[in-house]
Amino acid sequence: MFSLQKNYLYLLGVIIIAICSSCDSLFREAPEKNPLARVGDAYLYKEDVVSLIGDEMSAQDSALFVTNYINRWASKQLLLSKSKINLPEEKLAEFDRLVSDYRMDLYTRAYIEALVLQSQDTAVTREELKGYYEKEKENFKLNEKLVQLRFVGLPLQFLDKDAVVAKLKNWKEEDKEYMDSIAVQFKKIHFNDSIWVGASRVMEEIPPLTPLNEEQYLKKSQFFELQDSLEVYLGKVTNVLQINDTAPFEYVIPEIKQLIVNKRRLDYARRLETEIIDEAIKKNEFEVYGKNE
Repeated sequence: MFSLQKNYLYLLGVIIIAICSSCDSLFREAPEKNPLARVGDAYLYKEDVVSLIGDEMSAQDSALFVTNYINRWASKQLLLSKSKINLPEEKLAEFDRLVSDYRMDLYTRAYIEALVLQSQDTAVTREELKGYYEKEKENFKLNEKLVQLRFVGLPLQFLDKDAVVAKLKNWKEEDKEYMDSIAVQFKKIHFNDSIWVGASRVMEEIPPLTPLNEEQYLKKSQFFELQDSLEVYLGKVTNVLQINDTAPFEYVIPEIKQLIVNKRRLDYARRLETEIIDEAIKKNEFEVYGKNE
């Protein structure tokens, strides 16, 4: 019996030595990393830095970048070591919990967002948009003046300005057709006076309009003629909404659509979290202990 046990131990030793030799051989064959710097037990390797060097960098720029990166890395490592020595244990434990929680939040949020984007339909019907608008209309207040207008920018040497002025003022079907027919002669045009446009956007397109004079020119039924060193601007304002007025439906459609889609995503994420917990409970993968203790 003793002899068999001795032989068994001998064979076991041979096997262990063979395994270790094999492992040693494997370790020797594995490519070694190239360290660039060391602080205590922490190493910075070439592989950690090389991906950060842009192809457009010269050799001199690359060398300077690597040197600066190594110094910053070393400074952080040294400060980290000092902090672990000098900060109270309870503070270190608190930071470790915060880091762990943040890491978990990053993973879970990214996963949930990926599932939401994969499965969520972002199509929103006009009926949904209109229903949301009517329900929440009082929450859609303007934070800038809106105007409906038509205008053109004419070259300074334009010969038939009076005809354009008359057409812009009358704006009957034949006037629109005439303006369309000569539109290639204009430097700027905006004929769709059913669209609401922010006053700031209008001032971008018509530089002589400024916050100092927009009250004079951007008012309902106002026709204006302004000029700078480049163009003559002719415009007819058809309607105006002031700050704190209720925003028109068409103007806030993009905002409403985003609100609806965001609500869908939030609802889906909440439902997903509930379903995951329910499934884990059914599979006995999740238990809560001591609830009744």
